[in-house]
Amino acid sequence: QVPLVESGGGSVQAGGSLRLSCTASVSDYSRYYMGWIRQSPGKEREGVAVIDSDGGTNYAESVKGRFTISKTNAKNIVSLVLQMDRLTPEDTAMYYCAAHLGFFGHGEFLSGDFQFRGQGTQVTVSS
Repeated sequence: QVPLVESGGGSVQAGGSLRLSCTASVSDYSRYYMGWIRQSPGKEREGVAVIDSDGGTNYAESVKGRFTISKTNAKNIVSLVLQMDRLTPEDTAMYYCAAHLGFFGHGEFLSGDFQFRGQGTQVTVSS
């Protein structure tokens, strides 16, 4: 199990920005993919952004150019950030910090199929 704690959700008007943060306790951060997934009522879970141990990133098409994922590593703690700009009402969802150990393919990312995830933080964007 990987403890993941998110913060930073909230409500914002369309066009605004929010910054989500996550702290993860991992024994060897070099083995993990870290990312964000989201889910809203009536919709499938989806991967939003992922970052690998070397800092390589991938994004869902719907957020490319608007969201930025980053991380810092310190001993057994990974601090993950999702900067969300130019938000739209379609971005409204529960956002979860997530982690995956080992191989993580593009299909797994698109479906948000991480092994571990946090409790989530709500993001609401009004028009």
